[in-house]
Amino acid sequence: MDTVFLPATNEAILQASAFLQQGELVAFPTETVYGLGADALNEKAVAAIFTAKGRPGDNPLIVHVADKSQLAPLCHVTPMAEKLMDAFWPGPLTILLMKKPSVPDVTTASLPSVAVRCPDHPVALALLKESRVPVAAPSANRSGRPSPTTAQHVYEDMNGRIAMILEGGNCRVGVESTVLDMTKDVPCILRPGAVTREMIAAVAGDCTVADSVMRPLKEGEAAPSPGMKHRHYAPKASMTVFTGKKENVIAEICRRYDRAENAVILSLTEDMPAFGSRRMLSIGATPEETAHLLFKRLRQTDEMGASLILAQGWEGEEMVLAVMNRMARAAAFDVVKL
Repeated sequence: MDTVFLPATNEAILQASAFLQQGELVAFPTETVYGLGADALNEKAVAAIFTAKGRPGDNPLIVHVADKSQLAPLCHVTPMAEKLMDAFWPGPLTILLMKKPSVPDVTTASLPSVAVRCPDHPVALALLKESRVPVAAPSANRSGRPSPTTAQHVYEDMNGRIAMILEGGNCRVGVESTVLDMTKDVPCILRPGAVTREMIAAVAGDCTVADSVMRPLKEGEAAPSPGMKHRHYAPKASMTVFTGKKENVIAEICRRYDRAENAVILSLTEDMPAFGSRRMLSIGATPEETAHLLFKRLRQTDEMGASLILAQGWEGEEMVLAVMNRMARAAAFDVVKL
């Protein structure tokens, strides 16, 4: 297959929407990461997403809509869910609701719920409005790889596998959306993102975080949300994340680096001088900067041929939880607290 790679002009968006209506796959930018889209109600098209990504079939997809008016045939919208949509859509919040029969099982991994969101990106919104179909879209990378935050990342993973890539610049947030389970009495975060527990609680009155956010799922445990199961966000190198007292973290990273071969340090910007001439990449000065840079840096370690990644982590709440969730999963939960 020849993959069309075009800047997201009006003409290109028209072409991409035609591809979606024909059951083809299109990669497009969102504010979080690039998505790999197909008509969410077309079983054959959705199945092609799993084939292109090499994605396990028990990993549900998120259905993207242009606005909440498109949800009526897809799911049962509760008053509290609508209140959260009014507060955070368009934006990086995915809401899990009970699905209606129109949504095929392949889209939801045979779960009774469906994940829905309205992205905050002009290209994504234009494509959704023009195509006039709900679009199932996981991240546009090979399964298990770091998520793509540029069109070039998508090209590296998906060229020849999909019909089209819309180039829309770098993604603003850099980590996937918050996934919020609204099928229970109290809203519960299944995957943390830029919309934090505190922000949700301010609207909904309460919000919890699933304990599975910072641990691997147990054998046989279902994954109601993307990003909970299987190997995620992983570079080719093995990776360890360090948290705790800063001087101890720096000392331990230096010690392990000096004993290893072909290692790379992922350093907070302010601490880079402490690592001297050792090979390193900056992951920013704030959790928000780390979120924006993380997947790009993990892909850079692949380009550098690294066999070991030693990363500084963050401690705290709000955006820190989203960053540490991705770092921990990329490291197969090899997180060392000092």
